[in-house]
Amino acid sequence: MVDAVRRAIVAGEFVPDQRLVEADLSERFGAGRSSVRSALLQLSGEGLVERVQHRGARVRAVPLAEAVEVTEVRMVVEGLCAAKAATRLADADRERLRGLGAAMREAVAAGDLLGYSELNQRLHALVRALGGQATAAGVLERLRGQNVRHRFRLALLPGRVAASLPEHLEIIEALCSGDPRAAEAAVRGHLRSVIAALPAVDRGPDLPLDSL
Repeated sequence: MVDAVRRAIVAGEFVPDQRLVEADLSERFGAGRSSVRSALLQLSGEGLVERVQHRGARVRAVPLAEAVEVTEVRMVVEGLCAAKAATRLADADRERLRGLGAAMREAVAAGDLLGYSELNQRLHALVRALGGQATAAGVLERLRGQNVRHRFRLALLPGRVAASLPEHLEIIEALCSGDPRAAEAAVRGHLRSVIAALPAVDRGPDLPLDSL
């Protein structure tokens, strides 16, 4: 139950400040009310859900300052994963990485910003997996949900893709070259640019992903 609600939040199916009604969640996920209540309690400890007195639970809206802090932590931890991944790649891994890079180019050329955002997330997930650092990957998975609001807005920020695509391609090439320092530096550089862009996306209404 915890994993199911967490995935829905990370995927943008539940938006920040949206109420999480126990009866609705119970029906949606086929779980008992006690399981739902326990899951919401655990997710509140992870910072994804907040409980409001007399109003129940809702998806927590992460403020800009905290979003910056989360991304700063990602710089360190995801940089570690990239450095480790660069020393572990097989030819099949390089092929997967370069295939994602080609798909990202095609999405940008077609103007498919949400498709590009999904490929972006797949690339970061692959880097985490290839790094083989389970503790770091777990930390990053928990952090992802906290920045979901800013991630979807960032995908639609005018001009952002022009900066983001070269950054991701640099990460891919650094990994494929087998240079751990270059891979870590490329990840850190990309996330540093994300931090610079966050203030510009910290405005506007929160919409479900399928309405963007």
